[in-house]
Amino acid sequence: MLRVIAVVGAGAMGKGIAQISAQAGFQVLLFDVNTAAAEKAKSDIFLQWDKMQEKGKLSVHLCSAAKSKLRVVDKMTGLASSDLLVEAIVENLDAKRDLFAQLDEVVSAHCILATNTSSLSVTSIATKTRLPQRVAGLHFFNPVPLMKVVEVIHGLRTDTAVISQLRDFVKEIGHTPVLAKDTPGFIVNHAGRAYVTEALKILQENVADVSVIDQIMRSAGFKLGPFELMDLTGLDVSHPVMEAIYQQYYQEPRYRPSQIAAQRLQAGLLGRKSGEGFYSHLATPANSLTSDVDMPMLTIPESTDVRWDVPIWISRQDTDAHAFLSGFFERHGIQLDDGILPSERALCIVAPFGEDVSTCVAREGLDAHRTVGIDTMFANDAAVTVMLNPATDAQMLRQLKNKLSERHCIAYLIQDSVGFVAQRIIASIVNVACDMSQQAICSPADLDLAVVLGLAYPHGPLSWGDKLGASRILLVLRNMLDSTGDPRYRPSPWLVRRVQLSLSLLQQAQGIGD
Repeated sequence: MLRVIAVVGAGAMGKGIAQISAQAGFQVLLFDVNTAAAEKAKSDIFLQWDKMQEKGKLSVHLCSAAKSKLRVVDKMTGLASSDLLVEAIVENLDAKRDLFAQLDEVVSAHCILATNTSSLSVTSIATKTRLPQRVAGLHFFNPVPLMKVVEVIHGLRTDTAVISQLRDFVKEIGHTPVLAKDTPGFIVNHAGRAYVTEALKILQENVADVSVIDQIMRSAGFKLGPFELMDLTGLDVSHPVMEAIYQQYYQEPRYRPSQIAAQRLQAGLLGRKSGEGFYSHLATPANSLTSDVDMPMLTIPESTDVRWDVPIWISRQDTDAHAFLSGFFERHGIQLDDGILPSERALCIVAPFGEDVSTCVAREGLDAHRTVGIDTMFANDAAVTVMLNPATDAQMLRQLKNKLSERHCIAYLIQDSVGFVAQRIIASIVNVACDMSQQAICSPADLDLAVVLGLAYPHGPLSWGDKLGASRILLVLRNMLDSTGDPRYRPSPWLVRRVQLSLSLLQQAQGIGD
């Protein structure tokens, strides 16, 4: 049974782990090579408990009890009584290995050694210890008291009993454990790759500017757009993780980073912490949250005549998309052209899945000047993404945008692209999650849970794939792969097989020998 918890490292993570462990009733020993830093962390924790007590979030009794459980030790030998030791020092493999080798000489044989690493191999960290079977990963997220998910990572030599004890410990401190293999990025950092890497690819292709991409993704349900997220996290944090996972997976195309992020990191455009990132975060209100990479490519001439008397013709290539768009335009008071072929005045609407408008124009023999695409996977009466082709008539497009605006519907205008914006990003997110499931990095249920709790996505990626339709996701990926030849879009076997058998993406295969 775990009674005494040691925390090594008094930074933000160590401080948070110590706080919630003592709150849960464990005896906590806090150690840092800088004893003053450990004492400062203890004072900060006590102050936090006092504030919680004042707000009624912690009773007087529990506040006093928690304070009695937390103690700073000034020498590593003071950790000898630990049942569980959680390391939360600098993210450096050699430093963590050396620390664990030293701890081998201090703690008892039954003490579990857990690393809070977010990106390093637990198996590699354990190599210098006498008992690698007692070493595991226990990855908390910042801020620890608020982020309720903890990744419990099984190294190649970790004893299963150790994993069971850690899982119980996480539950006792009021958090949610998710179990993961020792693989690059574990669950959350791995599953979150596609959100930012695909957004950077879209920006690189000049499909849309930073602010439009962010607005589209927020409209799709995310709390922050990908560029807002990178500015919040800081490129000095997010880009090295992108590169690390890409390299650790031996240049797997699905995780390919972007030279845009690399260049901006070199320029010191880190995000909020530097005052400038993809957006300006300077104090001057006029500069606040303005992007320095917004592109003028979609500056459509303003129309002085906003009257709309052009009928809308909708492609019948997809029955569901045709039905949705017919209802959409009828609700917005726009006349429809119901002909099998479009009349000479009609604006033609296509609804590609993973294709661009130019491909639809060529396949259906449409007039490119008066054809645009609408993303029906992520459209609603309040917002739609409208995709041009290189020949689209700008004046007709502006009139449509104004007409929709009159009906309180935002039209996000983007250039021709395979998969629009939201289709590309979310199909990529689902595909990465499917491949993680194929590798058995974690259970499908734990994957979805970790992503919702750790990344605040509106849905777990596998559940989201089911909700949107796994066959649709597969179609988007296959069309993007066919159009671009880029192996980043190749569908995971997990996805393909479940579509073929009409199974949920959460459906695990039966274990051989069960």
